[in-house]
Amino acid sequence: MWLAILKILLVIVSLALIGVVLMQSGRSAGLSGAIAGGAEQLVGRKARGIDAVLMKATTILGTVFFIVALVVAWLIARGS
Repeated sequence: MWLAILKILLVIVSLALIGVVLMQSGRSAGLSGAIAGGAEQLVGRKARGIDAVLMKATTILGTVFFIVALVVAWLIARGS
């Protein structure tokens, strides 16, 4: 029973994580944008408004996703 509930939770968290990532505004395209974006964060430029909320939501949902995925894998391996 717990396994089924956790699998449903994993699907819900996955869909929420996809939605939050897609709602974030694009910084720059390509590898140069990734390098420039990292440099901006090192300098101390902070996100404001909805971008900050979406970044926090992404972090929280990503953490929950990995924890639930590990628990589901452990339950399956254990044979529940």
